[in-house]
Amino acid sequence: MSAVDTVTVRDEDGTVRLDRWFKRHYPALAHARLEKLLRTGQIRVDGRRARAADRVEPGQAIRVPPLPEAPPPGMTPRVRPEDAALLRAAVLHRDEAVIVLNKPTGLAVQGGTKAERHLDAMLDALRFDAPERPRLVHRLDKDTSGVLVLARSATAAAFLTRAFREKTTEKIYWAVVVGMPKPPQGRIQLALAKGGGRGGERVHADAENGRDAVTYYSVVESAGDRASWLALMPVTGRTHQLRAHCAAIGTPILGDGKYGGAAAHLAIGAAAHRLHLHARALAIPHPAGGTLRVTAPLPPHMARLWEFLGFGEDAPDPFAALERLA
Repeated sequence: MSAVDTVTVRDEDGTVRLDRWFKRHYPALAHARLEKLLRTGQIRVDGRRARAADRVEPGQAIRVPPLPEAPPPGMTPRVRPEDAALLRAAVLHRDEAVIVLNKPTGLAVQGGTKAERHLDAMLDALRFDAPERPRLVHRLDKDTSGVLVLARSATAAAFLTRAFREKTTEKIYWAVVVGMPKPPQGRIQLALAKGGGRGGERVHADAENGRDAVTYYSVVESAGDRASWLALMPVTGRTHQLRAHCAAIGTPILGDGKYGGAAAHLAIGAAAHRLHLHARALAIPHPAGGTLRVTAPLPPHMARLWEFLGFGEDAPDPFAALERLA
């Protein structure tokens, strides 16, 4: 155990969430313990109380109470060979500044009280020839698959984080929903607030206190009135935005019992109980200039449903319709 200390955020840390900073430097610290230390004010940033989601920047001073030590310099947590192989096989793009993954379904991006196995703990497997491990700059839900961007340096992380924050990215998701949206193309604008469901794990519509959330959607193909393949383009990036928005218009995402209830578990295909939401494509400014565009193949359970329903990934491009709506 260490003594009370004041640690300055280093340049190589970049701008990062406080909980991620602790996970990086104190990997033995459990997430629940971190939350308690924050609630009781034992951890402070520049002398002030802080929350796990607060962002810290180089030069800020973090008060660190006695904690389990980080590994000695040069030692990193061991990544299981099967996890390392899984991540390396998921790489869609790699250059000097950026790595892009096709994140597998069921893999949490960050640790938490319910996620002991998570991507953030495996990033050393994606170091390759770089002097440091890659950094997370955005996230996907555990059960959402698809395009996930990693930065290979502090400079790239700052650039990419700013791109997501300033909404200079374009993200396209594919989903199968129960039913057929009416109209088949449209814009959903519904403010969302956290705090619904057991343990506050859901978001809910709240016009007065919620944060503005906007999603464009377009039906690509349908299986009669039972199910539809949607292309979704979120303008904002709220927690569970696409799941809540699809449920709000009466067409919950297949397998999404959290927002769609029993109606989301339509008896169709062999894996209807699994969430059918995939981050299909991303266009983002590249730190070296220009625009990086990446497309992720469907995960196995969605590919099987596409085949079962007779959908084809070579269907007419839905993105043009979404751009016209925008």
